[in-house]
Amino acid sequence: MANVGIVIVSHSPKVAEGAADMVRQMVGDDVPLAWTGGNPAGGLGTSFEAIVEAIHRAWSDAGVAILVDLGGAETNSEMAVEMLPEDKRHRVVVCNAPIVEGAVVAATEASGGASLGTVRRTAEELSP
Repeated sequence: MANVGIVIVSHSPKVAEGAADMVRQMVGDDVPLAWTGGNPAGGLGTSFEAIVEAIHRAWSDAGVAILVDLGGAETNSEMAVEMLPEDKRHRVVVCNAPIVEGAVVAATEASGGASLGTVRRTAEELSP
């Protein structure tokens, strides 16, 4: 049985990589994981093309949950989901959750075989 994949999207490449490192250290390799951060020029920002690539790297037939840090990351993530083939679009969700804590709890749920809906709800429970 496949586990839900996790994508971390931050305006900062270091934040994205650091959050992914925490997930790996706490959950291990049982969850497909990818991250992206920064704009194509290397500064702060996000790129919907890079997010699409991250979704493909973390792809799982169980779905993919995306965790974002700020509004622009959310907007670009939603655009990235819309760029996916129609058969994959409905299996990707953008979670309204804190990026680090949300990624860790989402990955923990995913590692136990939870559904995409459960992974999303658990991450979003952390949202104020």
